Amino acid sequence: QVQLMESGGGSVQTGGSLRLSCAATGYTYMSGCMGWFRQAPGKEREAVAGIYSGGGSRAYADSVKGRFTISRDNAKNTLDLQMSRLKPEDTAMYYCAASRRVCGFGALLRGDQYSEWGQGTQVTVSS
Repeated sequence: QVQLMESGGGSVQTGGSLRLSCAATGYTYMSGCMGWFRQAPGKEREAVAGIYSGGGSRAYADSVKGRFTISRDNAKNTLDLQMSRLKPEDTAMYYCAASRRVCGFGALLRGDQYSEWGQGTQVTVSS
């Protein structure tokens, strides 16, 4: 059984940084893509960033480009999201996601590519 466990969330002020981590246990689909999504209260879930199995190709939502960096370590089965220059609008519950198959070309930011989801970690950015 695949389990994704996020950590690293917290409260920071505008301009601060946080590093989220996701530990994947039971996940053996190294050809699958992984990603981060977020959901703020009263809003729909949105994609933040995604990364293919090899780690060489990544995609970011326009709202986080240049501020967030996604990375994965297949040997350790971990996925990270380095977040810098945080803004109040980044406040949300952040979820780690993983797929059991190769993701479609250009589809890293599509939620339907992912079958495994974590429980989330809260990020709060105050002004």
